[in-house]
Amino acid sequence: MRFQRKDIKEWINHPSSRLGFWSKKVFVIILLGVFCVSFSNAQIRKDLEDRRRKLIRDIQLTSNLLNRTTKTKAAALDRYITLRKQIQQRELLVSTLRKEIEFTDLSMNRATDVVESLTGDIDRLEKEYGELLRQAYRRKKNSSDLGFIFSAESINQGFQRWQYLKQYDEYRKKQAQLILETKKTLTIKKTQLQETKIEKEGLIASVEKQANILNAELGDKSKLLRTLRKDEKRLKSELRKKRTDHEGLNKAIEKAIRKDMAARRKNERDKKPNKKDVNKKPQRDDEIALKRLTGDFRNNRGRLPQPVKNGVVTRRFGKQQHPTLPRVQITNNGIDIRTEQNAKVFAVFEGKVVSKQFIPGYQNMLIVQHGDYYTVYSNLGEVFVKKGDQVGTMENIGTVAMDRKSNVSEVHFEVWRDKARLNPEDWVR
Repeated sequence: MRFQRKDIKEWINHPSSRLGFWSKKVFVIILLGVFCVSFSNAQIRKDLEDRRRKLIRDIQLTSNLLNRTTKTKAAALDRYITLRKQIQQRELLVSTLRKEIEFTDLSMNRATDVVESLTGDIDRLEKEYGELLRQAYRRKKNSSDLGFIFSAESINQGFQRWQYLKQYDEYRKKQAQLILETKKTLTIKKTQLQETKIEKEGLIASVEKQANILNAELGDKSKLLRTLRKDEKRLKSELRKKRTDHEGLNKAIEKAIRKDMAARRKNERDKKPNKKDVNKKPQRDDEIALKRLTGDFRNNRGRLPQPVKNGVVTRRFGKQQHPTLPRVQITNNGIDIRTEQNAKVFAVFEGKVVSKQFIPGYQNMLIVQHGDYYTVYSNLGEVFVKKGDQVGTMENIGTVAMDRKSNVSEVHFEVWRDKARLNPEDWVR
């Protein structure tokens, strides 16, 4: 049988061939969409899981701190503050778990839609592929590929026909491979959906468990608050003493910083070269280091390590409502971090120890200078450095002191820039 020009056009322009081409394009677009959605979903899922794990670790730490806090009248306020922090963390955990469940539902619905859509596309692709095979079989039965090539009117047309047959054969193979790979992907997707369903059931169980614990903790908090309000006179007396101690700490810090600033200015004046020697005298290494430390500390805002490895912030920076006394405000120049007994305290950045003092109510206090910035560590038991020492980032400078009445270990941490108080939570991770 001799192929005519119209036969070639009919074969090339056959609807099934064009349909296969466009189906492939649509399929690729769908796969790209699935990939983008999957990538975004995976990132959101990871963020939620990371947050859940961190909250669980924090809750475990707070639970341990609560268990070690004595159940005495003197420790009631400390227990209340720790319990309140524990409740806040558990409420966040329950909220995070519920968000994970909502996200899991949404992911399952989207994945199901994608599976159904791709399943329909596979059915269409298989029908198209079957039609291609039937057409190829009918043409081969009525003629041969060689006959189709050699019936060309010119060498150039024969070469084009040969190229077309080769591409057509490759296209069929790729189409078959595409169908197999898509089926495999769908099988994996269905398995993942089943695993996600099991995970969702586990999350629901976790929410119910955490909600029950939360209700019990809220009940304990209410009882403790009633007990504390009955003992308002003692609490006010403790608050007055605390304010006196806080003022003493603040004065000691300000005095030490003023003294260090004056010494630095004098040192800079003494080191200032004469105009004649500007181009002759090299810059001293300690001046270069001072500039580097100042710049580095400022540029590391929000990335500095915490002064203790495991801790819970129980009192934040600035003015705030007293935990139990109504219409009473307290001021905190730093943050208080409750931690484990005998926990190590670390310098958050390299610098020079410019002050070491004992402050009533705050035990041992260290001030480390970082150029124009200062970090303050108080309520230390043991101290491993002295005034004038150079310390490195994360160097162990002491341990946290423990209150013998309540068994509470808490470090007080402050950040200053010259004589200005800064919020430490803006600086540490």
